Amino acid sequence: MDIGILALFGLLAGIAAGFFGIGGGILFTPAFFILFQEAGVQDPIPWAIGSSLFCTFTASLSSTWQQYRSSNLYLREGALVGVFGMGGVWMGKQITLSPLYSEDIFIPFFAILMAIVAVLFYMKPESESTPSVIEGVQSAKRLSSKDAKMGLTGSLGGFLAALAGIGGGVAMVPLMNLAQGVHLTRAVSISSSAIVLISFSGALQFALATPLSQDQELLQWSLGYIDGATILPVSVLTWIGGGIGVRLGKRASVRVTSLGFALLTVIVAVTMISRLL
Repeated sequence: MDIGILALFGLLAGIAAGFFGIGGGILFTPAFFILFQEAGVQDPIPWAIGSSLFCTFTASLSSTWQQYRSSNLYLREGALVGVFGMGGVWMGKQITLSPLYSEDIFIPFFAILMAIVAVLFYMKPESESTPSVIEGVQSAKRLSSKDAKMGLTGSLGGFLAALAGIGGGVAMVPLMNLAQGVHLTRAVSISSSAIVLISFSGALQFALATPLSQDQELLQWSLGYIDGATILPVSVLTWIGGGIGVRLGKRASVRVTSLGFALLTVIVAVTMISRLL
C-alpha cells in the first residue's frame, strides 16, 4: 500500500481513537488484515493484530497526553484497569496464535463484537450521581467493590485486545458507563490511559512471538508479528490525529459520540463480513 495512503489512514484512525477513546484498533485491525491478506501473507490474523496493537499504543498515548493537558486524566483508575488488562492480553494471545483461530472464526467474531459494541454505545448512557466525588471520602467497602469491577473490566478488555487487535476500549467504555455508572467523559479518559498499558503489553508479546517462516520472508522489515513498513507511517500520523480527536470529542454531545461510534462499528462489521462472501 502507498505510504501516503497509510499516513492518511493513520491520521483518520487517530482522530477516531481520540474522539471515542477506543485506541483505534477497530480500524487498524480490519485494514491491516485486508492488507496482509491481499499481500499473500499465509497467516494474516496475528500480523494484523500485532501491528494493530502497536498503532493502538501510539494512538492511546497521544490521547492520554491530551487528556493530561486538559486535566482530565484519572491515572489511578487507568493504571488499575490497564494492569489487569495486561493479564487479559496474555490469555487472549494463547488463542490468537493457535492454529484453530482461523479466518473463518476470526472474521465472524470480529464482526459480531462490533455489532454488540454498536448496540451498547447507542444505549442511553448512565451518568454518575456525583462525577467529582473524592475517593478519599468513599467507604473502604465501596472502593474495594469499585476496584474489583474496574479490574474485571480491564481483564476483559485485554482479552479482547489479543483476540481482535483492539485496545479494549470498545468493551471497557460501555462497561464502565452502562454497568458501573461512570460518566462517559470519565470512562473515555480511563479507557485511553488503560489502553496505553494494554496495547503496549500486547504489541510486545506479539513482537516476541515467532512467526511462520514464509510470512517472515514476505515481510522482511518486521519484528515478530509486527510489520515495520506498515506501522511506521500509520503510527506517526496516528499520534497527530489522536490529539485532534480528543479536542473534537470535548465539543461533541454524549448522544453524538454514541451515535457516531455505533455507525462506525456497523460499517466495520459489514466490511469484515464481506471478506467471507
